[in-house]
Amino acid sequence: MQRRQFLATAAAATALAGCHEAPRTLQGGFAGIDLARGHALRDRLQSGKLPAPGVVRRAQVIIAGGGVAGLAAARSLRLAGIDDFVLLELEDQPGGNSRGGMVKGLACPLGAHYLPVPGNDAREVQDLLEELGLRQRVAGRWQYDERHLCHSPQERLYRDGEWQEGLLPVQGVGAGTLAQYRQFSALVQALGKAARFTMPVLKSLEAKRPLPPTHQALDALVFDDWLVQQGLEDAHLRWYLDYCCRDDYGAGTARVSAWAGIHYFASRHGFSAPGDDAPPEQDGVLTWPEGNGWLTQRLAAPLRAGGQLRTGCSVLRISEGRHGVEVDAYNHTTESVERWQAPRAIVALPVFVAARVVQQAPAFLREAAQRLHWAPWLVANIHIDAPLLDHPGAAPAWDNVLYQDANPGGLGYVNAGHQRLDPRTALTAPTVLSYYQALGDVPQGREQLATQPWTHWAQAALATLGGPHPDLARRATRVEVTRYGHAMSIPTPGTLGFLSKIGLQRPSGMRKQLSNGEQTRWLPTPTTARLAFAHADWSGYSVFEEAFTRGHGAGLAVLA
Repeated sequence: MQRRQFLATAAAATALAGCHEAPRTLQGGFAGIDLARGHALRDRLQSGKLPAPGVVRRAQVIIAGGGVAGLAAARSLRLAGIDDFVLLELEDQPGGNSRGGMVKGLACPLGAHYLPVPGNDAREVQDLLEELGLRQRVAGRWQYDERHLCHSPQERLYRDGEWQEGLLPVQGVGAGTLAQYRQFSALVQALGKAARFTMPVLKSLEAKRPLPPTHQALDALVFDDWLVQQGLEDAHLRWYLDYCCRDDYGAGTARVSAWAGIHYFASRHGFSAPGDDAPPEQDGVLTWPEGNGWLTQRLAAPLRAGGQLRTGCSVLRISEGRHGVEVDAYNHTTESVERWQAPRAIVALPVFVAARVVQQAPAFLREAAQRLHWAPWLVANIHIDAPLLDHPGAAPAWDNVLYQDANPGGLGYVNAGHQRLDPRTALTAPTVLSYYQALGDVPQGREQLATQPWTHWAQAALATLGGPHPDLARRATRVEVTRYGHAMSIPTPGTLGFLSKIGLQRPSGMRKQLSNGEQTRWLPTPTTARLAFAHADWSGYSVFEEAFTRGHGAGLAVLA
């Protein structure tokens, strides 16, 4: 029996189990991110009252920030034979938006939950996957370890009381909708031929050259306005495009630029209308029960072993002088301030944080902090003790999306148990459903995250998922809510044009080779004399490929 058939059959067989049980007393709380710690840092910086350091330490390089970019920068230094560095991270666990967690002993994502199989523009990410054993050359062809590729069935959509395969609404739609799907597909293809759309975006930027006219025109418009210009106003297509933008950018088509809306498709897998050829195998995704935490844990492991990783350290001040860099950091374990000195530093912090802590910040950093906008984000990890009741249609999948989600910005849920190799356990064992909500379009979304109790978010998630799963309230035993006040920068109109002008010059004195003989790959990196800046914010939106490549490039810039 095929996995898909097994899942559908077993789901039907177990659907009525426990359907008359009373709802449980829900347990849970906030997890993953210490919001109070971040706010205490903000308040301390705004007051200007920074405590004096009690100890001075030295290193060859200081990395401020332990998200994907900071971890990638550390790997870049290690590959070049540089071990005398320190990485300072605010939270108790590195990884940024790609952290993983546990709920009642089961691994689950606290943020990003997948990585698309990278194309050749993302060679740095390809190298990482090869290093981790996820990719290898077999008989002259690159192959990925199928255990880590998303198992089938991958996606389904809940609409009009039943599930359909895939996320593009296709069941019961009219000829006009299908025609608009084909029209949008043709536009994506044509725009992709007119100008390069790359992932990561910096691979399409060239020093001293303006953006291509196609990109300039798209970057000047809100995606909604561009769609109206093209006559693309079908409700089903517009819902799908809005969902895609909220999924990657934290805000919908009414806020992101037309460039960002097209880039979502043209830089990866295109847009497949019903009847189009199926996307090639390389358009699969890699995923794990703990999401991209699987990757960040492996990036962090050698730093823990080597003593370079310092978690629970809030960066208070970064000062660049003629002879080196000073970084003051508050150690939350010892409740004291440590001063780090080094010839150079990598600032792998979100732009708005970097602008606060870098003394006499360069103009490009100050302007970026003023021009960029960030989306708040929420992940509610729901532990269930048994299979859920399900409506007719497509079998339980990894990614499960609701066409009409009652929660503003709701993005559906992924099943952390989907990657289990034995399909029987997917329907008999407890699992965790990770429900996502992008709040970039929600009025006072950030304030609500900071003030509403965890039960507010947990009950909202349970209520909206109760439509397709009527027994969820009886099966849920615990909900842990992870909040991101500034989860990702939103690529609004003009963002690409502004950021493309920053960091396009080759750093002076860039070596042609690293100390180990590996040929240097120059990457556009915002730099000053002694600071290199690395974060997905410098690409205008937050995905793993952008953050990792930015961090790798900052490591190369420091090595120059």
